[in-house]
Amino acid sequence: MRFHVITLLPKTIEEYANSSILGRAQKSKKISVKTYDLRKWGMGKYKKVDDRPFGGGPGMVMAVKPIYDAVSRIQNTVYRIPKRKTRVILFSTRGKLFTQKEAKRLAKYDDLILICGRYEGVDERVAKHIADEELSIGEYVLTGGEMPALAAIDAVSRLTPGVLGKNESLEDIKGSYPVYTRPEKFGRWRVPKTLLSGHHKNIDKWRRVE
Repeated sequence: MRFHVITLLPKTIEEYANSSILGRAQKSKKISVKTYDLRKWGMGKYKKVDDRPFGGGPGMVMAVKPIYDAVSRIQNTVYRIPKRKTRVILFSTRGKLFTQKEAKRLAKYDDLILICGRYEGVDERVAKHIADEELSIGEYVLTGGEMPALAAIDAVSRLTPGVLGKNESLEDIKGSYPVYTRPEKFGRWRVPKTLLSGHHKNIDKWRRVE
């Protein structure tokens, strides 16, 4: 699985993607996370990536041309490899909710091109003509698309074979069960006896009930 992240904050993506499970997965070449600084395709002398909205309104809007050029560059590279399945995703507040089901669907692709918006929005032509779909991680407004992109990278990577030592997904157990570690007793709070029994069938049953 290869992730291509178009962003104005590449270091934000890189710091997270190069640490912990994702970092190890990259070193073992199970996944690849590559960032593309959108300003490289910025317009004019000052490499502008945004402009005032037509019709007026607050703030600045990310322009279509830099995003088009960045996506085209990535696609030209990806399509040199035959039969690679690619998906272009724009993160926005109106997008489809990103869930574990969506992560499973996206995990079937070979390359995901993730567009991180900022400012007051992205030129509508990006959503209509460049992105294959729009995704959201919740009904709230964030400053940019970097956190949604990282959420998608993390969730999809965990479904990639070889990334996790033992692959247990939310499909196997609805939600997450309570977990405990040492000490067995902390003040008046004790670990449930079932977990101390060593009886694996009873432990599995307890976890599913809880």
